[in-house]
Amino acid sequence: MSAVYGIGFLMLITVPMLVRAEFRNNRRQRYVLKPLSSSLLVLIILIALLMDPGNQPYKAAILLGLMFCFGGDMALMFESKKAFLVGLVLFLIGHGVYAATLVVYNGFLFRGFLVTGIITLISLLIFAFLHSGLGSMKIPVIFYVVVISFMLNSAVLTFDGDFFNPTQAWLLSTGAALFYISDVILAVNRFKKPFAYNRINLLFYYAGQYGIALSTVYFI
Repeated sequence: MSAVYGIGFLMLITVPMLVRAEFRNNRRQRYVLKPLSSSLLVLIILIALLMDPGNQPYKAAILLGLMFCFGGDMALMFESKKAFLVGLVLFLIGHGVYAATLVVYNGFLFRGFLVTGIITLISLLIFAFLHSGLGSMKIPVIFYVVVISFMLNSAVLTFDGDFFNPTQAWLLSTGAALFYISDVILAVNRFKKPFAYNRINLLFYYAGQYGIALSTVYFI
């Protein structure tokens, strides 16, 4: 566990440095710090796989989802429309893998109507806010909103299942919520109103991914 927390401490250094590099549009630092920060997330799950022989399929599935997100991270380092679309697709797949994994291990739960309703309402309001600026991206964004909402809903409902303990449920639900917020910030900046401090979304993103990755460590 000390190694995992050590990685978290390193990320407290690398991620703020990455945000600073983004604010300064320092591409050289971006190309170093972003792959490094994302690699630290992968390392957490590799440690979980190597040090604890239990629940390997779950850990491998979360690792798979994280690797798709890793690819999305790399694509979004570049500023072209093609790179953005590649990143969007890779993150969409990553979210889908996370959501499918949580459903497989937690089951389809129909008790969380209130949670599902709240997340659905929030997502509809966000889409309505973004709608006028989406242009030809309306259909891809609809798919993305549906998948990320399903991922967040699946994460929150881990509190009601039997597979995950309370610590993991908190890590997964908080991590998914932070990931969701990160994507909302990115979408508002790109499709509605660009703002100077949009790269603050990276703090939410890496904190969220850290929570999801950390869920692989806390099996009892």
